[in-house]
Amino acid sequence: MEAELFSLFFSSLISSTLLPGGSEAYLAWLVTDAEISVWLLIGVATLGNTLGGVITFGLGWLVAMRYPLRLLNKEKHQRARRWVEKAGTSVLLLSWLPVVGDPLCFVAGWLKLNVVTGIVFIALGKAIRYMLVAGLFV
Repeated sequence: MEAELFSLFFSSLISSTLLPGGSEAYLAWLVTDAEISVWLLIGVATLGNTLGGVITFGLGWLVAMRYPLRLLNKEKHQRARRWVEKAGTSVLLLSWLPVVGDPLCFVAGWLKLNVVTGIVFIALGKAIRYMLVAGLFV
């Protein structure tokens, strides 16, 4: 049981960085296996995926030190910047989305949005996603 939980945590963590992963498929397999509580599985997956989002957020924060926002001079970059700044940390509810979720965390860090509310919104979005995935296989 511990090995499966560690694997789920690690898979979820990797899936939430800029690297690809398959934590949803692994969660679905563990849920159908029915040996571990669904809520424990959701919690572990959410924790790992949230930590990955926070790492990506932190990477954005670090990059901002070297490459300040003023270097974003293309119009499409400025539009994206304005959109994220207008939406604020609530945009991180969408951090679970494929393709755009990880970059949202990165840009939020680059914009130095509030870390605490950012973590809350990242965790909420990811928890909802894992609850939906698990719900499909219970």
